[in-house]
Amino acid sequence: QVHLVESGGGSVQAGGSLRLSCVAPGYIAATYCMGWFRQAPGKEREGVAAMASNGRTTYGESVKGRFTISKDNAKNIVYLEMNSLKPEDTAMYYCVADPSPWGSCPWPPSRGKHWGQGTQVTVSS
Repeated sequence: QVHLVESGGGSVQAGGSLRLSCVAPGYIAATYCMGWFRQAPGKEREGVAAMASNGRTTYGESVKGRFTISKDNAKNIVYLEMNSLKPEDTAMYYCVADPSPWGSCPWPPSRGKHWGQGTQVTVSS
C-alpha cells in the first residue's frame, strides 16, 4: 500500500488561492501517475488534474485555466495550485497515485489505485 499525505486545504474567499500538497513515498511521485480528484457532499467524484510520469497533464473542464498540477521529484511532492477559486470548488480533495505505464494516467483520477486521506477546501462567496 502506498501512503499518501495531503495538506494545504482550508477556507478561502472566492477569488482566492490555495496550494495543496501531496507527499508520496520514495520514487512514487517520479514514476507513477499522480492526480487529484474531489468530492463534495451529495455529489459524485470529479476529476481535477493528473500528471503522467512523463509530465503530460490532464485537467477537468471546470478547473482548466485556474488549477495547475506540478511535482517536485526530488522532494516526492505533488502540488495542486488553485487560483480564482469559486464556491463550487468546495469539496474534499484527494491525492491519487497509480502505477500506470509510462506517460499514461487513468481518468478520472479516482480510478487510480492508491488514495490519500483527503484535505478539505472550502470557498465562501
